[in-house]
Amino acid sequence: MRRWLMLPPLAVALTACVTINVYFPAAEAREAAKQFVEKVINETDAPAENVKPGGGSASIRVPWDERVAAGLARVDFASLIGIGSAHAQSQPDITIKTPAIQAIQSRMEQRFNSQLRAAFDAGALGFTGDGMITVRDAAQLALKDRVAVNQAVAEDNRDRAAVYREIAVANGHPEWEPRIREVFAKQWIASARSGWWYQSGGSWKQK
Repeated sequence: MRRWLMLPPLAVALTACVTINVYFPAAEAREAAKQFVEKVINETDAPAENVKPGGGSASIRVPWDERVAAGLARVDFASLIGIGSAHAQSQPDITIKTPAIQAIQSRMEQRFNSQLRAAFDAGALGFTGDGMITVRDAAQLALKDRVAVNQAVAEDNRDRAAVYREIAVANGHPEWEPRIREVFAKQWIASARSGWWYQSGGSWKQK
């Protein structure tokens, strides 16, 4: 009887030993950023290929909560006796397929094609190092277009800030927002077309 009475406290103690460390999934964030950015600035409506870095096909996505449950189900609790603690390390996927994120993406794509692309091609606009855009050289814009382009830049920057925040929140980690912004900032520059301008080290450079 004593042996059975000891089982619940032992189970609680073993469960308490298990911790889950969630690391920022940088590789998947880069993949998500590339898909998002290319959809916005691509001249065609062809969808970005869902390819893992290195050329392999993307794996089937498994919801984060199911992956956690599956990971815990595989924990060998007997192995925890005498060890002290175990770390179930897992990396959640970065999702960009929520209604809010896709609505922002659609607005940005339409704005880019209707107003911003021509200004980038003319050298008037540039990508900043913090994931935003700015008017780099207003002289490259016709006088009649300057007010509209300035307004489009302001609207686009609001959407950019919103999407970085929304992606972090949608993935259950609001604290990831600075990391998401950093990844996207690099991707905007990486995806910039030939002749477009971007900031690097505090100075402007041209692709």
